[in-house]
Amino acid sequence: MKRILLLSFFSILFLASCSRTVTRIDPSTEIDLSGRWNDTDSRKVADQMIHDLFTSDAFKKYSESLGHKPVIIVGMIKNKTSEHIDAGNYVKKFEMVILNSGIAELVESDEFRDKLRQERASQQDFADPATVAAWGKEQGADVMLFGEMNSETDTYNKKRVVNYQTTLFLTDIETNKRIWLGQNEIKKFVKN
Repeated sequence: MKRILLLSFFSILFLASCSRTVTRIDPSTEIDLSGRWNDTDSRKVADQMIHDLFTSDAFKKYSESLGHKPVIIVGMIKNKTSEHIDAGNYVKKFEMVILNSGIAELVESDEFRDKLRQERASQQDFADPATVAAWGKEQGADVMLFGEMNSETDTYNKKRVVNYQTTLFLTDIETNKRIWLGQNEIKKFVKN
């Protein structure tokens, strides 16, 4: 009997120690568990770099020369770091900041443009002619924003310093002239 009680006690203790708790938190809360690139880094870099772009003299001069809000398409931001970073999610952060700024217009990336074109083609056959989306009405982009991410890591004993660099280029699509170049760095010190 003692043995059964003792076994039951340890079983309950084991199960209690294995339980997990989950707490919902505000998505803007900064948490860095691993020291790797995370959502906070993506948000901060996107906010800062688009702010730097829109407040730069080069962008202001280019906007004035157009006579209208520049129309931007966000291209690829290549991940050249040693970490897996979802570049698509990172690009969406830049798109969100641009769209919400009111300073520039944003057009869809090639992935979504293709889906829109498929829908437009489908409407030609299946939609009421009075509601069909017309061909040849897409907004062309004036400039493309693209770039790359790099990282440098220095380790010693149980310490690690990682420096992440995001470099962005804004280029005129018609002339291939580079309008703006910006860089942002985040450095993290991780001690195990």
